Amino acid sequence: MSEVPTARHVALDLICAVLRRKRPLDDAIEESAAMHRLLGRDRAFARLLVATVLRRLGQIDALIADCLNMPLAPRAALVQDILRLGVAQLLFLRTPPHAAVATSVDIAQSRGFVSHKGLVNAVLRRLSVEGAERVEAQDAPRLNTPDWLWKSWSGAYGEGTARAIATAHLKEAPLDLTLRDGDENWRAMLDGVLLPTGTLRRPAGGALATLPGYVEGAWWVQDAAAALPARLFGNIAGCEVIDLCAAPGGKTAQLATAGARVTAVDRSTRRLQRLVANLQRLDLAVDAVGADALTWRPSSPVEAVLLDAPCSTTGAIRRHPDVPHLKMPEDVARLSAVQENLLRAAIEMLRPHGTLVYCTCSLEPEEGQKRIESLLYDGAPVERREIEPGEVGAEPEWITPEGDLRTLPCHFGQYDGIDGFYCARLVKLDT
Repeated sequence: MSEVPTARHVALDLICAVLRRKRPLDDAIEESAAMHRLLGRDRAFARLLVATVLRRLGQIDALIADCLNMPLAPRAALVQDILRLGVAQLLFLRTPPHAAVATSVDIAQSRGFVSHKGLVNAVLRRLSVEGAERVEAQDAPRLNTPDWLWKSWSGAYGEGTARAIATAHLKEAPLDLTLRDGDENWRAMLDGVLLPTGTLRRPAGGALATLPGYVEGAWWVQDAAAALPARLFGNIAGCEVIDLCAAPGGKTAQLATAGARVTAVDRSTRRLQRLVANLQRLDLAVDAVGADALTWRPSSPVEAVLLDAPCSTTGAIRRHPDVPHLKMPEDVARLSAVQENLLRAAIEMLRPHGTLVYCTCSLEPEEGQKRIESLLYDGAPVERREIEPGEVGAEPEWITPEGDLRTLPCHFGQYDGIDGFYCARLVKLDT
């Protein structure tokens, strides 16, 4: 690889990091010295390349397989990734064929696969002619969704909704901002649309630090769905609130802005440092505690606890296209046990009649509704307080028959979608 990295070379390394070494994309980007050496526009292009490959991986691999007489040998795994990069450019990013083909062949040579240059050239040239028609005939939502996720979503929501969810994942999510003071004057300055839920939405892209209001701390990045749980407490001005698993701090900022006295707890020192930095930019004061919520307890019970529990993140695939390639059913089972224990720990932190809001950005029932059903069935000292759509500007279809909140990526279609989130509100009983 040349001393000065190109966006395509960096993208190839990031694809390998995610698909071969199973590193989360955000971590791989943070760890990539070459990525940080790129100029801003090239960094954005590298990330777009990787995200496109990950979003369309099922389609891309099917197209490549159709052009090969036999699968590539394991020692040529990198050639598969070079082809993936080339196909993504040709068929999904509309890169001119000569550029997509020539740069892919050059990468093959520079990475030591001189004997595969002809194959890379032949496959990509063939797809530059036949690819568009082949893509048109593909079942994109199904091909790009791992079998276990398709089965899970079909079972939980029906196959039609599973298909709508998978279709929503094929597009990059817009940029959602939570306004610190609800000042709608920022809408025009940020060229955004104010959603019924109160979130300001604008197209994705651009450097955040250059947007109006960033320096002033007028807003923070937070998907519209992620902004709903903190609002389920109602008026919390002056209340003591614990925010568990709090980093990176979007919900913490909401609670502090609402006038609560917030203790933000997270077990990751690195993530907690990020939370503190985010809150400093917003000039919001909270008590940040580095601790494991399973064992940490406040000095005395509090009025409200927000638990945004660790989860499989399958509701945020629009923003994290690496998730389907990193998570497996056993991750859901493991995290469900963690969520069960965190729920019981959160209840112990509450005073009688205190409110617990539990949420996850997962589409899997085991991490949402089934967790609450199990908790109540086992006799935990809480009862469900049903959520009304009008409390948070939600659409009626987002409320489950049990009174919980369940958003899906295919919801809010008129506004270009929303992350998948589950929220339940519980009130502690007298014990």
